[in-house]
Amino acid sequence: MLIKLLRVHLRPYRKEITLVVLFQFLQTLATLYLPALNADIIDNGVVKGDTGYVIRVGGGMLGITVLQIAAQIVAVYFGARTAMAVGRDLRASIFDKVQDFSAREVGQFGAPSLITRTTNDVQQIQMLVLLTFTLMVSAPIMCVGGIVLAMREDVALSGLLLVILPILVTVIGLLIVRMRPLFRSMQTRLDRVNKVMREQITGIRVIRAFVRDDHERERYSAANADLSHVSLQVGRVMALMFPTVMLIVNISSVAVMWFGGHRIEDAGMQVGALTAFIAYLMQILMSIMMATFMFMMVPRAEVCAERIKEVLDTESSVVPPTAAVTELARHGELELRDVDFRYPGAEASVVSGVRLTARPREITAIIGSTGSGKTTLLNLVPRLFDATGGTVLVGGVDVRELDPDLLARTVGMVPQRPYLFSGTVASNLRYGNPDATDEDLWAALEIAQARDFVERMDGQLDAPIAQGGTNVSGGQRQRLAIARALVHRPEIYLFDDSFSALDYATDAALRAALTGYIADATVVIVAQRVSTIRDADRIVVLDDGKVVGTGTHDELMQSVPTYREIVLSQLTEQEATA
Repeated sequence: MLIKLLRVHLRPYRKEITLVVLFQFLQTLATLYLPALNADIIDNGVVKGDTGYVIRVGGGMLGITVLQIAAQIVAVYFGARTAMAVGRDLRASIFDKVQDFSAREVGQFGAPSLITRTTNDVQQIQMLVLLTFTLMVSAPIMCVGGIVLAMREDVALSGLLLVILPILVTVIGLLIVRMRPLFRSMQTRLDRVNKVMREQITGIRVIRAFVRDDHERERYSAANADLSHVSLQVGRVMALMFPTVMLIVNISSVAVMWFGGHRIEDAGMQVGALTAFIAYLMQILMSIMMATFMFMMVPRAEVCAERIKEVLDTESSVVPPTAAVTELARHGELELRDVDFRYPGAEASVVSGVRLTARPREITAIIGSTGSGKTTLLNLVPRLFDATGGTVLVGGVDVRELDPDLLARTVGMVPQRPYLFSGTVASNLRYGNPDATDEDLWAALEIAQARDFVERMDGQLDAPIAQGGTNVSGGQRQRLAIARALVHRPEIYLFDDSFSALDYATDAALRAALTGYIADATVVIVAQRVSTIRDADRIVVLDDGKVVGTGTHDELMQSVPTYREIVLSQLTEQEATA
């Protein structure tokens, strides 16, 4: 999975990778050539007392060292640039993919996991690529070159490599096999910590209101302890790796010195050759150590690659049309024909057999008990989900055949939980219409009954808004969300219980102002308050996901017991019939 992912995302950087390999090859050759020159100085210069020879060959060593440094700098520069670019591309790919997800896929992965995959998982892949270009490319060249040059110095002594290298590779392999499942467990527990932390930050008011600080502290401590436990297990395995490798390296050096000394004593080799052989042995073992350091990253990067690929390979259940309709013949019409929707794995449909028609210059209201499918029904119109049965039509065209941009321009939705982005009042209001003027913004704020509190804010339209709109009240957040939809000026307005945080007076004033401002548009209102929807042109009553009645307030009071029950739970008989 890791190789597949990297093959795709490294392809655009073939030129940079070629330069990295070329310059790493040059610097490795220079590194391998230096011990041979050093042996030559010892045997032909130091031993014979030829100072001029020492200076000449030493000058050559200095020049090769400068070449080695320059090649290393160039290789690291292009390697680092490529690694950072791959990280950037991966984050962009995940972001673009998540943007195409429907609410179903987002819920399947969960926001904390998607954040971890976009940040921490990508960072692990990025680090692996960086280490590959800075360490791993030169490691095999140095290992093979070191073995060849060591054998050139003394074949008999090179027999030690047949013992040392298999032992080293076996030990490293066993440790890496042990680390892989630990790294997978570590990433899962990191998701868990992020999830708990996100919940606690988002729900801090609820936690304090119910005095659940100790409970949440214990919950976070448990998740943190799980992560710490796995991290310690990984740390213990990693802690074994370097001492084990260094032990093998040092024992190997002692063995070479021992047998090499006997070879010199028997006149089988020269002192310079032994010095060069030891240097090559160190280079061989150092290259394996570099590979070891790399292989420590591979198991975790492999797990991260699987998690990233899982996101990238997930297809959205909301598929863009291949031949999209880009124009509407009948503007503002909304129709639901025998619509069904069932969540994945659910035993029963949330809504079933729903028929509903909403026309321009009319207000259509949807009311029902909690869990009757009102919000789900509205979410099918802008394709936050796709209906699992039946058809949703906008302007006479199935929404699954509409161009997504056209659908977004045609339908404006104020969700049940309004969300504001970090920025200013103006930047939030212009979210659906970047070309809106200040006059347009003030007009929308006036209709949404939000002008008064915006004028009192420091900076007014340029007043800062915190992430999620946490620096304004719930009612202010709802009114700003309504104003944002009004600035968008769609043909169809969907208000999903968007007046619930408003007092009765503000609710009445806002609905009265809306009547004139969006008189030519199609308006669909989901509400719990009877006072909000009793004057609607058409009221649709939902019960357990099915339409049990359609008509005006007076008609439904006479013919639909479910509606009458809802009304009388909020109003007296006299108020309901007044």
